[in-house]
Amino acid sequence: MASAGQRRAVDDTGPLATVIAQRTADGSRITFIGGPAQGHSSRAFLCATDATAALLGTLVLTPVQRHPLLVAGFVVLVLALYRNAGLYRRFDERFMLDDLPTVTGRLAVAWCVLMALAATLPPLERISPHAVLTGFAAQGVLTFLGRSLVYWRRRATLARRPCTTLLVGPEQTAARVAAALQRSPRSGVNLVGVVSGDGAAEQRADDPAPPLPVLTTVGDMRRAVLQNGVRRAIVLGSAGAPEHLPWLRSLSELHCEIWELDPEPSPYVAQHRAPGRQLAGFPVRPLVAPPFPRHPGKRALDLAISSLLLVLASPVLLTCAVWLRLSEGPGVVFRQERIGKDGRPFTLLKFRTHRPADPMESATRWSVANEHRMPWFCRFLRRTSMDELLQLWNVFRGDMSLVGPRPERPYFVVQFSETHPGYSERHRMPTGITGLAQINGLRGDTSIEDRCRFDNAYIDNWSLWRDISILLRTASEFFRPTGS
Repeated sequence: MASAGQRRAVDDTGPLATVIAQRTADGSRITFIGGPAQGHSSRAFLCATDATAALLGTLVLTPVQRHPLLVAGFVVLVLALYRNAGLYRRFDERFMLDDLPTVTGRLAVAWCVLMALAATLPPLERISPHAVLTGFAAQGVLTFLGRSLVYWRRRATLARRPCTTLLVGPEQTAARVAAALQRSPRSGVNLVGVVSGDGAAEQRADDPAPPLPVLTTVGDMRRAVLQNGVRRAIVLGSAGAPEHLPWLRSLSELHCEIWELDPEPSPYVAQHRAPGRQLAGFPVRPLVAPPFPRHPGKRALDLAISSLLLVLASPVLLTCAVWLRLSEGPGVVFRQERIGKDGRPFTLLKFRTHRPADPMESATRWSVANEHRMPWFCRFLRRTSMDELLQLWNVFRGDMSLVGPRPERPYFVVQFSETHPGYSERHRMPTGITGLAQINGLRGDTSIEDRCRFDNAYIDNWSLWRDISILLRTASEFFRPTGS
């Protein structure tokens, strides 16, 4: 979410722009990157439908064959196969017939695995081919009916509550695309304006679409997003065009979902493009990655390691605290506001190794790691990063993770978000003590652009094993010349 300072900057710049006074059913709520909130509930319904169909399909087995562990493993296998095939991704305009070949193939694999497991485990009876075919057919029919109902519900919801959207691009091209989208109510798009740096051209009588408000400045666009609860922006043409960068940077800061639409697709390019979604016949693709989903394995790893390290490091923490208290006086623990996941602030804990002149210096000065006035013990804590051991309590409490982008102060978050594209996308996932950028030498006074690139690459390719490998590499480089 945009910080309070950013919101004030948006609200205080002048009168509201003239935009279509139409809001979503849930009010002027700005959602995070990843799409409308109802999409998440639809995916939950899909998972419940698939799990129910899998459970009912196993009723064709004998009581001995329906071992609880075997049935539970079968349900998990079906959901994993569906997820791997992309059956839980966005499906705004999808029909069940589109997914029928994929669902059929995954079901066949799951039932073959179930039959093989029952034949190899001694306590269970062998499942006959007739039972496998019957269960496969029953589960297939139930899955088809259940998913068809969820898809129909999703399409009806989109028609009733379309996603409030801005078009970004030349006004004449936007008028043509807007006309096509308005002729296709199934697309679930409610257009409220056009963002164009070309100026508001005069509306001709033969223009293909009704006139839409044209927003020609970044300030007008930001106010339009807040006033109308805009959740999506569609960029016409190449999103990498230089003229689009100021718009996209502000839209990303406001956590709008951003898509790229090709208004004039080339037949040659279409033949070589990977299958993707379409909007009223136009090929579209997401421009920014979806938010990092909550993963129970990552949180479990954080809890296990942070609690263990807090216990093992308690003598070291106590020794450091006593030494600092005796040598430096009161105020052993340094507390500082940092920005975490989804732009939420939290209080980060560290051992105090330097006393800034005033709170403003603490909030706005980049680094004091090489301060010559720092006592030798404080320099030792900085050099070995032992001053950051208290952040294990932040991890245990859930403020941050062991592995993730390093959290930064609000002053620098606003500054870097304005000057480095992609910086705000780092807040898609919990911040961390260490990360991919840190193990690649990006600590202290290093390139923010490089940090953005490494942090976003880590989020886009996240896995639990990658977290473990980063922790192991961090442990091997624990003693380093500078702090982070």
